[in-house]
Amino acid sequence: MNREIRSTTLWATLGVVLLVAACGPATTPTPTPASAPAPVDNTIQGIVWQWVSVTNQATGEETSVRNPEKYTITFNADGTLDGQADCTTFNGTYSQKGGLTILGASKTGLCGAGSLDEQYLALLNSVAAGGPD
Repeated sequence: MNREIRSTTLWATLGVVLLVAACGPATTPTPTPASAPAPVDNTIQGIVWQWVSVTNQATGEETSVRNPEKYTITFNADGTLDGQADCTTFNGTYSQKGGLTILGASKTGLCGAGSLDEQYLALLNSVAAGGPD
């Protein structure tokens, strides 16, 4: 895989993360004393997130996802995740240590031609967004 394709994939993945994050509720940060450990950000948990669009970072072209309700993900408090990728379901785990990392989202079936299930899961499985917890 050449560097341009990897870069495009990375930026498309980050675009998905940002779009998913942009759908969440607004929060007000709470100051934490320097001596206290940083709290785990659980604001992503228990929300059914939908994949609404993807942006090709090389061209800037944004594509809307038809039927975003068929492409969902839910982050559970125990570190597991589950969701729907068109006609099939998937599950896996995630970590918020040093950012958000999705670890091995695997699905239960194939949807076939015209579905975005393969692209959706490939993007989810490449999510590794650094930042504060």
